[in-house]
Amino acid sequence: MDLSDLIEVQAIMPALKANSKKQLLQLLAEKAASVTGLPEREIFDTILQRERLGSTGVGNGIAIPHGKLSGVDRIRGVFARLDHPVDFEALDDQPVDLVFLLLAPEGAGADHLKALSRIARVLRDGEAVSKIRGTSDAAAIHSFLSETPASHAA
Repeated sequence: MDLSDLIEVQAIMPALKANSKKQLLQLLAEKAASVTGLPEREIFDTILQRERLGSTGVGNGIAIPHGKLSGVDRIRGVFARLDHPVDFEALDDQPVDLVFLLLAPEGAGADHLKALSRIARVLRDGEAVSKIRGTSDAAAIHSFLSETPASHAA
């Protein structure tokens, strides 16, 4: 599974401004609504509900909020690179500046977990993350996310 299957260039926000975790999640839901056609409020409520179970801030300035929605036709992603990191209650208490929102159909099961694992592997690749942090070009970010081989960052 390539990340290019999950995310389109227009679903990448290369220089997002957010002042808080809640505002960040709202902006991600807004973008996800525009790429999926689903109601923004439904997306926001779903990811907020998931965050209440425990932060999806995985460390090193990275968060992978996610949720399952009945109206999603396939696993879809939205990516944001923040201008300034925000507190995300991450596992390592570091603020977050790279966020990959993953939305999956309710019946996605193992595919949802595979997609989360793939995103985590790519975002553990120090070289890819440095390149992403070093650009504010959506197409460049898309290619950095897409071309990082899964086996490269085990």
